[in-house]
Amino acid sequence: MAARIFLYIIAGITLLIVGGAFIFYLYGDRVLAEQAMPKVEFTAPPPEEAPLYADIDSWWTRPDRSPNLADWEPEPAPVMQDTPMIAESGEATDEVAAPASTPAAPEMTRNRPVAVFFIHPTTYLKTDRWNAEMDLEGFERTRTELFVKSQASVFAELGRVWTPKYRQAAFGAFLSQEPDAQAALGVAYEDLQAAFDIFLEQNPVGPIIVAGHSQGGLHALHLLADYREQLAGRLLAAYVVGWPIDMEADLPATGLPACSTRNEAACLMSWLTFGDPPNAGLVLREWLTAEGYEGIERDRERLVCTNPLTGGEDREAMPIENPGLLIPEDDLESAVLLPGSVGARCERGLLLLNGEIPELGPYVLPGNNYHVYDYALFWGAIREDVAARFDAWPQ
Repeated sequence: MAARIFLYIIAGITLLIVGGAFIFYLYGDRVLAEQAMPKVEFTAPPPEEAPLYADIDSWWTRPDRSPNLADWEPEPAPVMQDTPMIAESGEATDEVAAPASTPAAPEMTRNRPVAVFFIHPTTYLKTDRWNAEMDLEGFERTRTELFVKSQASVFAELGRVWTPKYRQAAFGAFLSQEPDAQAALGVAYEDLQAAFDIFLEQNPVGPIIVAGHSQGGLHALHLLADYREQLAGRLLAAYVVGWPIDMEADLPATGLPACSTRNEAACLMSWLTFGDPPNAGLVLREWLTAEGYEGIERDRERLVCTNPLTGGEDREAMPIENPGLLIPEDDLESAVLLPGSVGARCERGLLLLNGEIPELGPYVLPGNNYHVYDYALFWGAIREDVAARFDAWPQ
């Protein structure tokens, strides 16, 4: 009898855990969006607080800034040698050779022919204001530097990376269509327009990459649409990652096609990363309520998805095709580049993972949403993608 009661208790606990996980999967995104919304009314910042992008201190990275966060490089994964060790006598022993590091990566190219404008994601998670200050402090500054290092660095082998500081909208702003949220995003975009003008002034010729993640992807898409004429003939590629794009309502405004192979330039890469099964409501719910850049309603079935492991080729990529994802060290200051772990495929506009997803940290969002790791999961592939597109660029 006692054993039966024990089994009933275990079954009940299991049911609660499974039920709780299911509820979190279905509704966790709504809870997160509500909690992330600033608790104050939007107040426009005074004009004198606008950043001056002629000042080097208004940039996280630029070619003449030292130290340069974009020059960060991950450590190569150790290679295990499972062959027996040979004793001095020449006979095999039962010992196994110690791990050996892979050969050091070749020194980064110093002739960087591509100018890169990179916009970092939202790193201000507080709810006490709608726009962060330019000069972040404490955890917000540390968090931003970590994202800039681990994301902007992927372009640095061939690129002179410019990453502006900006008065980013708080996390809740891009999960809402309310006037306060849109006003906050407007402040952030005005900063980035000013920064982009300086970037173009300082890089008047040569190929350009425009890239961003999350809120940075939203603003990158806006810049591509607004500066379409100025960028004509100069865009090597655009990487609008972690923000949805409608194939008909948004993409035509950029003048770029979605990339379909690595052997092409002047195209756009974009993906939203999820485990299987996915629940994309956190981003798509509000996005679908707004018109696209072409003035037409957005459609869930027209999401752009280009697989970073295939260069946009429409097929499933196996884990063996992934040249390296970032595994953060405990101090988060460094990371190991681990190859062959995770594959991916595009399905209904979402990039779905396959393979053994390693422990990356506690920031997987509700709905199996790997948004935080959109770049980290494909770091090696993105770097190879940039190099391939430069090879395809008419010299």
